[in-house]
Amino acid sequence: MRRRPLALAALLLAAAAGLPLAAVPISRMNLGWWRARHEAKLAELHRGPVDLVWLGDSITENFEKPDYRPVWQRFYGARHAVNLGFKGDATSHLLWRIEHGELDGIAPRAAVILIGANNFGRLHWSAADTVLGIETVVAEVRRRLPHAGIVLIGVLPSRRSTWVDQATAETDAALAARYGEGKVADVQYVDLAPIFLRDGAVDPAQFIDPAMTPPEPALHPTPAAQARMAEAIEPLLRGMLARAP
Repeated sequence: MRRRPLALAALLLAAAAGLPLAAVPISRMNLGWWRARHEAKLAELHRGPVDLVWLGDSITENFEKPDYRPVWQRFYGARHAVNLGFKGDATSHLLWRIEHGELDGIAPRAAVILIGANNFGRLHWSAADTVLGIETVVAEVRRRLPHAGIVLIGVLPSRRSTWVDQATAETDAALAARYGEGKVADVQYVDLAPIFLRDGAVDPAQFIDPAMTPPEPALHPTPAAQARMAEAIEPLLRGMLARAP
């Protein structure tokens, strides 16, 4: 019953600010599991210390699954890292979490942002709206964590539809133009698409979804692909985490 008021509030906020829904905070607190995870993550963050946060959707949350846990332990287990991935989240939902405590009272040295894939799913938001949503996320992370280095990962390739392929390409091109080559201080943009391509096309073997029963469109990286993602950004994170507090 709360879906309608929450959606109306977001629409009014977006209209008042002249922004698309992708760039305004939208809650999912009407979902019991989402509310419980948000509250649990707030408690985890405040137990501290926190030197690294990963912010994202189910791709990030998957690090907590048994098959992925060794990858997280290998790269982040000894680094005071917190996984702030929530399945199904779009840019708007991550913005809501940021504005409701998930970056408060902490001072990590690095933050990894991987968000946007769900903007192109059920929500079907455009590339332009998604870029503005991601830019808003980056700006909020920078404002709340002024001393943290930011690793911004482009939206990963998937096999969902031609429209999603085009929207992903447009989004990543815009993010590269905005943040690539150190254009924004302390923000490093990384395109990890090559990990998921073979001969220029999306390689379904790099995703767990096609092997599911029943098969689903390729969207979530396998543990091995997720490890290659971690390896690709490791030099950046190592430098950021080596900074003096």
